[in-house]
Formats: sequence, C-alpha cells, structure tokens
Amino acid sequence: MNLSKEFWENKYKTNKIGWDLGEASPPLKSYFDQLTNKDLKILIPGGGNSYEAEYLFNKGFKNIYVVDICHNPLDNLKARVSSFPEKQLIHANFFDLNDSFDLVIEQTFFCAIDPHLRVKYALKMKDLLNDEGKLVGLLFDAKLNEDHPPFGGNKEEYLSYFEPYFSMNIIEKCYNSYQNRQEMELFVKLMKK
Repeated sequence: MNLSKEFWENKYKTNKIGWDLGEASPPLKSYFDQLTNKDLKILIPGGGNSYEAEYLFNKGFKNIYVVDICHNPLDNLKARVSSFPEKQLIHANFFDLNDSFDLVIEQTFFCAIDPHLRVKYALKMKDLLNDEGKLVGLLFDAKLNEDHPPFGGNKEEYLSYFEPYFSMNIIEKCYNSYQNRQEMELFVKLMKK
C-alpha cells in the first residue's frame, strides 16, 4: 500500500477529499467548547484543511500546531486564517515530530494511515504527550476499506493499541456525529499513563 506524500498531494489536487467536512466536526466542537485553558499546547496531526484548528484559533487558543505531509491543506488553512502563525503549520511526517503537547486532537488521521502503523501511532502519541496529556477525538467504529483509506476498526481493536500507554477515560459511541457519520464513530478521550 503506497500512502506516500504524492498519494495525499494528488488527493488534494484532484479534490478527492471525501473525509473533509468543510467545518469542524460537531463532536470536537462540543469538546472544544468545554475547554477553559487557552494556553494548552495542542497538536492536530494529519490535520488536512484543519477546520478544528481554525475553530480553536478563533476561540482564542493560540498554541495550536498542525502537521501534515502535504503543503496544500496547510496553505488552505493559512489562506482562511491569515493570522495563524506560520511556524505552527508543520510540513512533515507525523512520525518524525519531536515535540511535546498537552492535547492531541484525532480527526481522520488514524483512519488514513496504514493499519500496520497503528501500534507505532499509539506509541508516538504517548511520546508526544506531556505528563497527564490527552489524546481526544474520533475513531471510526465500522468496517471500512482494506486496501485504501479510510480504514475502519472497532473498540476492542483500538483498546489493544492504546491500553499499554493510556487510561481509557472515554471510548464510547459518539452521539453527535456529523450527518454522514452517524453510528460510525467512537468519541475517545485517552489520558497518558
């Protein structure tokens, strides 16, 4: 399976970005609306067009970092939010990051990587998070594709990856998913052990 930088860049060039909601995901907006510490250092990996970053930034969170393997979505975010700090738009492979964060937001990145990298993803998340850091977001709770993204999964599978490194604060069916994702998502809030 070749999920290279070129593969993803071609998706943006041909506008084959079916995962893109065109707005911040409703469950994540609800979560963000509860956050009170505007100084949190937040990472959005595989951020794509990053409507979540835009939403947070417009709510006064200024310590948000978006990493993507493609330039195009980072440029799109910068075009929508001209005051978003350039140095916080990171053009890189997520697995090459060497920083630390209080909060990592998961929104369609986990389902886009090769499923063989899921154990590595869980370990990298543990390494990127500060003590008591949180991984919060959405994971598909559905059988999806086997040969191309998005890749699905289920709660039992996800627990096997995350339980060694995280306390399972919340991992449950999402009640407020976007319309075309109803009954297909788990909301997760995992706390670094």
